[in-house]
Amino acid sequence: MTNPARQETERRKADQELLFKGIVIALIGVAVLLGPHFARSPAVQELLTGGRVAGWFALVLGLAFLGQYFLRRRTRG
Repeated sequence: MTNPARQETERRKADQELLFKGIVIALIGVAVLLGPHFARSPAVQELLTGGRVAGWFALVLGLAFLGQYFLRRRTRG
């Protein structure tokens, strides 16, 4: 038998972890997408431009995690 208070604590911890992952991954995606605009070296610009697909993937994945977090929060009240 599981303690309801412990279950709630575990849910909160899982939700906070989901929020943290969503923010970090989305920020990484934004950094990769905006990096070529701020890089001074042409080699770095080319490298970051080549990572556009990964940047978009990270941004979408981070936003999906954030969406899941807010959906969980809304359904729990």
